[in-house]
Amino acid sequence: MDLAGGAVWPDLPCRAEAAVILLDTNAVIWLSLEHRRARPLRTFARLHISPASLLELQFLMETGRLRFKDAASVETIASDARWQLDEPPGGRWFTTACEFGWTRDPFDRLIAAHARLRRWKLATGDEQLIEQLPPSSILAL
Repeated sequence: MDLAGGAVWPDLPCRAEAAVILLDTNAVIWLSLEHRRARPLRTFARLHISPASLLELQFLMETGRLRFKDAASVETIASDARWQLDEPPGGRWFTTACEFGWTRDPFDRLIAAHARLRRWKLATGDEQLIEQLPPSSILAL
């Protein structure tokens, strides 16, 4: 899978939702690739990514499961104009992540904890996150 930052959505009518959305790593990938599963995100004006997603993207690249197109990199993804990088307070973030004992995936723990800490909806296609988190805290893709 090739990934590059900075893609532009075609001109579509969209309304700016007031809700703040934290993008799970799969949502970042789908937005970057303009995948159909990311379409529901087009209506939200306030999208954020977690530093945990950046690290997960780096791991995916290092293991050969993801390639960055051209000169794209994790830094390119972080600076994409479609979202903002959010950095929650480390101590509270990791303490909150300890509450998610239903997964052994450290990235799922950190990203779910990030969303809970900020009280933002998490946009994800991850079935385990969708099943385990309250429906009011998820935007299922």
